[in-house]
Amino acid sequence: MSEEGFIAKVGKDLSRLEISCEHQKGILYVVPSELSWVCDDANRHNHSLAGFLKELTLIGNPQVKEAMQKWGLYYRELPIDTTVEEE
Repeated sequence: MSEEGFIAKVGKDLSRLEISCEHQKGILYVVPSELSWVCDDANRHNHSLAGFLKELTLIGNPQVKEAMQKWGLYYRELPIDTTVEEE
């Protein structure tokens, strides 16, 4: 039986985010880029994913919005100094 969930495998200049459940499985690769240089290897994947989702939602493309809604995905940017409280 393989591990399921959201697993970050952080390495030097390459991180892999393994995303899986019983019905879907994939890997998101994160490498240094022009907008991710501000974070170290340990946090680059968080920085890149948050920045990408922010940019993706700002595009305002109806197809992107529809795809996110079909999968139940919503992204909200928070101030950097705010802690997310569990609801």
